[in-house]
Amino acid sequence: MFTFQPPLNFLQDKTIMITGASDGIGKCCALYFAQYGANLILLGRSKAKLEEVYDLVDKIKPNSTVIHPLDFGTASELNYKEIAASLEEQFFALDGLVHCAGILGPRTPIEFYSADDWELTMRINVSAAFLLTKYLLPFLKKSMDGRVVFTSSSVGRKARGHWGAYAVSKFALEGLMQVLADELDNTSKIRINSLNPGGVRTAMRRTAYPAENPSANPPPEVLMPLYLYLFSSESRNINGQALNFKDFNPSIYSRPAQSDE
Repeated sequence: MFTFQPPLNFLQDKTIMITGASDGIGKCCALYFAQYGANLILLGRSKAKLEEVYDLVDKIKPNSTVIHPLDFGTASELNYKEIAASLEEQFFALDGLVHCAGILGPRTPIEFYSADDWELTMRINVSAAFLLTKYLLPFLKKSMDGRVVFTSSSVGRKARGHWGAYAVSKFALEGLMQVLADELDNTSKIRINSLNPGGVRTAMRRTAYPAENPSANPPPEVLMPLYLYLFSSESRNINGQALNFKDFNPSIYSRPAQSDE
């Protein structure tokens, strides 16, 4: 998987939505998927940042990208229905959904965790993924090879103190992934998995570990062979799996495992 090198344009005529596309892993996915021919729908909170990513993608594959600014922290259920309605007007099917959007929330003990911070983190990290996936499932089912990838975390697999709502939200995403994968396994061609990228060089990582040397972490680009693999025909039998990037290339990390995001 890590050394996967797909043929040029292997995502040609595929339509893929990426959340959190204005920065970090989401932005990286947008650029790489465009290189392999995908049509993209990019969601993010910042219109200005999305427009910057749009310009970069448009140079790779002109006239193939739609941006949709949306703040998951304030979005209503109606907003997600509107996204689905807009997609129906522009595309026949959705071939992929990559959930990269998320916030860290406070790094503080549960005893001192603000209820407002808790609800906001869960709304952005869990409820948004639930609602978006729910309303896009009819279009994913129209695909001959639909894929959904949730971005997980090591603290969503084995919790650690002071990670609060972020850790709990990632546990919830794992549960959502497993429920969907089981429901759709024999009733559709959709394959649903989660991927824990480990610590990579992102803004969220810098916020979580402000004293850490950013260069100690690999850039998001190292993840792309695995993301691309999960959208290939070779991965059609992978469903309901909690994948860890480090399992495929442990040597790329130079820091202790316990500091993973």
